[in-house]
Amino acid sequence: MKKWTMSSLRTQTGAVALGLVAVLAFSVLGSAASFINIGETGSSLLYPLFNLWINSRSFKRAYPNLRVTTASTGSGTGIAQAIAGVVQIGASDAYMSPAQLKQNPNMLNIPLAISMQMVNYNLPGLNQRHLKLSGPVLAGIYMGKIRYWDDSRIASLNAGVQLPHHAIIPVHRTDGSGDTFIFTQYLSFSTPEWNNQINYGTTVSWPAIPGNIGAVGNPGMVTACTDTAYSIAYIGTSFETSILRHHLGIALLKNRQGNYQLPIARTAKAAAAAMVAKTPKNEMISLVFAPGRDSYPIINYEYAIVNRKQPSARMAAALRALFTWAISPTGGNAPHFMRRVDFVALPAPVVKLSQAQIAEIQ
Repeated sequence: MKKWTMSSLRTQTGAVALGLVAVLAFSVLGSAASFINIGETGSSLLYPLFNLWINSRSFKRAYPNLRVTTASTGSGTGIAQAIAGVVQIGASDAYMSPAQLKQNPNMLNIPLAISMQMVNYNLPGLNQRHLKLSGPVLAGIYMGKIRYWDDSRIASLNAGVQLPHHAIIPVHRTDGSGDTFIFTQYLSFSTPEWNNQINYGTTVSWPAIPGNIGAVGNPGMVTACTDTAYSIAYIGTSFETSILRHHLGIALLKNRQGNYQLPIARTAKAAAAAMVAKTPKNEMISLVFAPGRDSYPIINYEYAIVNRKQPSARMAAALRALFTWAISPTGGNAPHFMRRVDFVALPAPVVKLSQAQIAEIQ
């Protein structure tokens, strides 16, 4: 079996993707006298990328009659509103649950790109250091069993670092969130106690911890962490610019092989490479805690949740065109888009799987 590399993505899929985009553009733009309005809502992590796409010259030039409205409402809302038909696209960091898919068999879960999630902290005097943290330690913090920054379980991972004896203030999402889904997957996959007692989901029953803070969306998580000294939070990498601007810390996370990695393109690609062959046709799979020495442990597919049965052929063609452009290495997955939000382009085999799902939209 031929192995893929990220550098070969353009040559393997570029010609096919461009051909499809050209055909779809002709079908959609054939009636350019009227606009086609597409509604998108959901993931606050995917929201910045969607806005980059629809406001770019390349997109507007290719599809001048497509008008896409976006809203950052959380993955849970995105899934629910796509199922209900309130919007055409539900953006989500999480794939639909088996129960949701059983009740709504016409819904597709189409990866558009690969994202990462950071663990950030506001630790006075130490935000410029990349503290080492693990799934069991984070589970202990969010379960209230590790209460202070100088706890021996944190100190043992960070030899030589003078940690303060101050209460840790955990920050979590209160809305239905794909970020919560992948963060709690990391805790569940690495920590049996968390898995048995709390498990993972877009919403979970967070243990009651004195002083903990609930926030809405990634912007709310950034604000809460920035405004609260000694806090810790989980935030998508599309908000890394805000994290750096507010001088918050970014943790090194322990991966499945026991190595500590930062959320950077190289470690995301390593994790993705380990999971490509395991991605099923419906593309509903967790990429969290992937094997590999260099793998960053919290990466995921960013999904478009969409109904394969559209009310009109014109809307179906518009969605096929939009998604085909979005996943193309010369369109929405081009390096200049990915770098702006610290995402990683889809590997070539995954592009093909997404193309097959896009073709089902009728």
